[in-house]
Amino acid sequence: MESDIRSLLVIMAIAAVVPLIVGILRLKVAEVVLLLGFGIVLGPQVAGWISVDSSIDLLSELGLGMLFFLAGLELEQRAIRGQSGRLAAIGWFVSLAIALIAAFVIVKTEEGHGVVGLAIAMTSTALGTLLPMVRDRGELNSRFGTFFMGAGAWGEFGPIIAISVLLGTKSSFAAMLSLVVFAVVAMILAVLPSRLAGDRIREVLERGHATSSQTALRVTILLLVLLLGLAGSFGLDVVLGAFIAGVIVRRFSPPAEESRLQVRIEAIGFGFLIPLFFVVSGANMDVNSIIADPVPMLVFFVLLLIVRGVPQWFIYRKAIPDVRERTRFALYAATALPIIVAVTTIQVQNGIMTTSGAASVVGAGALSVLVFPLVGNALTARRSPSADQERAENTA
Repeated sequence: MESDIRSLLVIMAIAAVVPLIVGILRLKVAEVVLLLGFGIVLGPQVAGWISVDSSIDLLSELGLGMLFFLAGLELEQRAIRGQSGRLAAIGWFVSLAIALIAAFVIVKTEEGHGVVGLAIAMTSTALGTLLPMVRDRGELNSRFGTFFMGAGAWGEFGPIIAISVLLGTKSSFAAMLSLVVFAVVAMILAVLPSRLAGDRIREVLERGHATSSQTALRVTILLLVLLLGLAGSFGLDVVLGAFIAGVIVRRFSPPAEESRLQVRIEAIGFGFLIPLFFVVSGANMDVNSIIADPVPMLVFFVLLLIVRGVPQWFIYRKAIPDVRERTRFALYAATALPIIVAVTTIQVQNGIMTTSGAASVVGAGALSVLVFPLVGNALTARRSPSADQERAENTA
C-alpha cells in the first residue's frame, strides 16, 4: 500500500505540474507528450519513482476507458452521416488496405510483430487526445471540426471493432457473435432508461446536479463500468464498452443534462484518470530498446503518415479545398496513440509482439502526437470562434 501511494503521489504530481509547465512556458506541445515523457523518466526503467502494480494498473485501465468514453460523448451524429460519414468510412478502409500491405512487408523483415495488430494500430486516429485541442481552437462546430470528428470516429471505432473481433482470444465467428450480443445489450441499456424514467425520476436526477448526491453522474459512471465489464465478459476489448457508453449518454441525455454531466465527467477524466493513464503508459514503455535501436520507431512514425495521413489528403481534396487546411486535417488524422497502446498491450499479452516492438510502435504514436498537430497548427492561422460559427452553417 505504501508503494502504491508513493507511485500515485508521483503520478499526480506529474499530472498537476505538466499543465503549469505548458502554460507558463507557453509550449506549443500537447500535454500528453509531457505526461508520457515524465512517465518514462520517472518510471521503473530510469528513475524508478513509479512502480506499476495491480492497483495502479486498474486506475490506468479506467483512465483508458474514460478517454474513449469522452470520445463517444463528444461524437456528433452529423459527423458520421452524409458527406462527412461517407468520406470518413472510405478513408479508413483505404488506410486499412494500405496498412495490411505495409504490415505484411514489415513482418517479413522484423521478427516478433503481428500483421493484424500492426495494421489496426496504423489505421487509428487519436480523436480523444486531439478533441480538446480542436475545441480550444473554437473549431468543434465548424466544417473542419465536423470532418475531423467523422474521420476520428472511424479512426477509433473501426480499430476498436477490429481489436474486439481479430485480436481477442475467441475465434472470429465467436467474436462476431459476441459483438452482436453486446450490441443488442447496449441498445437495451440505451433505450430502457427512457422507457422507465418518469417525471419523479427526472426530478431526482435534476435536483442531484446541485447536491452532494450527484445522482446523474453516479448513474453515468455505473453505465460506463457496466459496459466495460460487459465488453470484457463477452471477450471484447473494454475500450469498445467505454466508447459505446459515451455514445449512449450523448444520444439519450437531454441537452441541459448532457452539458452538466459533461463538465463533471471531464473533471474526473481530465483531472485524474486520463493523465494517470498516459503517465503509466510512459512508465510501461521499454525505452531502453528504443534507445538501443530507434530506427523501427522512426519507420512506424513515417508509416503512420503514409497509411493514415496521405490517403485523407487526397480523399478530402474537394471537401476541404484549402491546401493548408487539408494538410492539417491529414496530419490530425495521422496522429495516433491510445489505440496503439491498447493494441500493443494485447499483442504483448498474447505473445504475438515483443516488448521492444511494442515500445517502437508506442514511441511512434507518441512522436506523432508531438509532431503532427504542432506542424498542422503552424500551417494555419487560428480562427476566432465566431468565424467558425459562421462556417458551421455549411457543415456537411
